[in-house]
Amino acid sequence: MDFPEELKYSKEHVWVRVEGDSAVIGITDFAQEELGAISGVELPEEGDEVEQDDSVGSVEARKTVADIYAPFSGVVLSVNQEVLDTPTLLNDDPYDGGWLVEVALNDREELKGLMSADDYAEYVENRE
Repeated sequence: MDFPEELKYSKEHVWVRVEGDSAVIGITDFAQEELGAISGVELPEEGDEVEQDDSVGSVEARKTVADIYAPFSGVVLSVNQEVLDTPTLLNDDPYDGGWLVEVALNDREELKGLMSADDYAEYVENRE
């Protein structure tokens, strides 16, 4: 499994790429592998407010629907329309083409609870 070093990770299997005063989020390689073939994605709309630890959408695969939990609070700046149109991008390219939303950071302190790639790899290994 791939966990890029430049990203931060949540225990809910969401990755975060900080870009200035905003951050892009998506689901991890581990999450997409556990879910299997992804057939649907539900995301918030641009301008929606999200609260840390609240559901900001869902991913549908086989016979399950998994919520996506916000790793921090903010306002949705953009939504990846391509992943809404082609949900399998999450399986094929979870870290680049499969990003989900970009959110303005309300409080950078909320990022302190996220894990490094090494910590996340250890977390995943201990869950299996």
